[in-house]
Amino acid sequence: MGLTENASQAYGEAWYWDNRYSNESGPFDWYQKYPSLAPLINLYVPHRSHPVLVIGCGNSAFSEGMVDDGYQDVVNIDISSVVIDTMHTKYSHRPQLKFLKMDVRNMSAFQAASFDAVIDKGTLDSILCGNNSRQNSTQMLEEVWRVLKDKGVYILITYGAPVYRLHLLKESCSWTIKLHVIDEAAEHPKWELRNPIPVDAEGSSVETTLGKNPDVHYIYVCTKVTA
Repeated sequence: MGLTENASQAYGEAWYWDNRYSNESGPFDWYQKYPSLAPLINLYVPHRSHPVLVIGCGNSAFSEGMVDDGYQDVVNIDISSVVIDTMHTKYSHRPQLKFLKMDVRNMSAFQAASFDAVIDKGTLDSILCGNNSRQNSTQMLEEVWRVLKDKGVYILITYGAPVYRLHLLKESCSWTIKLHVIDEAAEHPKWELRNPIPVDAEGSSVETTLGKNPDVHYIYVCTKVTA
């Protein structure tokens, strides 16, 4: 087993992220920065005064971008106390941003139906790389579901294609799912960001639409449906 495998299996562990953030001082955004995702965030999270939760925030500037765009209540959680302490100090002058140490698999500090939206840039992917990935990912998704308001949205940004993600999402909770894509390498993308891509039950139709493209970021917009 190589070093990379050992590291990826620790992605669900606080000590790994504490160590990583102790040695990485500069901000880092997994997958996408706020400006590239803003059109979708604005579309699905239209009420800028309502609370939004960013899970696995790390030291990303994404939430700062949301506040610059007018969002007034952005709560950020991470399993690493090191990065939470750093971010709390960095943004102490911005009351719209809150930072809490918390494990996304147990967000009992939040009441049910607390947030209009939960935004995930790489947290589910990290958990799926670690030990006990199926159990941990199910716990995480059930907690995300619990803290969302009815008709709230879980926005998942991932490299995971529909054939790998749709079953996991559908088996965890009763979501209505729309799929959007960003093709970083395409000068003229096949699909405009704000337009959902048609997806069949197995997710295989996406390959027909886009082809097998390693440069695509998949964005699943999962709406909580309780009735």
